[in-house]
Amino acid sequence: MDTLDLLLHPVRLRIVHAMSGGLTRTTSDLCARLPDVPKTTVYRHVGLLAEAGVLEVEGEQRVHGAVERHYRLRRTRAVIDQDAAASMSLEDHRHGFAAAMAALLAEFNAYLDRENADPTTDSVSYRQFPLWLNEDERTEMISDMVGVIMPRLRNEPAPDRGHHLLSTIFFPTEDPQPESHRPQGE
Repeated sequence: MDTLDLLLHPVRLRIVHAMSGGLTRTTSDLCARLPDVPKTTVYRHVGLLAEAGVLEVEGEQRVHGAVERHYRLRRTRAVIDQDAAASMSLEDHRHGFAAAMAALLAEFNAYLDRENADPTTDSVSYRQFPLWLNEDERTEMISDMVGVIMPRLRNEPAPDRGHHLLSTIFFPTEDPQPESHRPQGE
């Protein structure tokens, strides 16, 4: 299975999210973290991710006569790099976006299903901002966002850190207008 097919699946995306930050988890831990996903499904997808080298076995121990594996995410294997993204067809992008939205919706529902969910206290946000940007402004904004996000991707779990999911969605909503149809002043 190639990287695109492997990672562009809602359950596998959620497993990758749950494994971020250098955490070591068992499949049982992941089942507890993803209570809305059938256990057999979690086990199957963990197996696929391990077989592909996205998850590596950190250790094993016997529990009630069975071998329990502790997995760690290999972050370098859990990304779709620029070359792979550039090779994606429009249908691949459609599939990838649907998988990301399905994973996002499932994670948000799991959050809301928690007994102590408090969107206001937790600073939950799902706003959308229609922006008018020229090419230079768009490039600058993306660079600024990357500058803010990338250093934080290296954060590992700590007693004072909570696990959050940030999703950015950014795309043009209409075709560029020909010069003759642009508003006055442009």
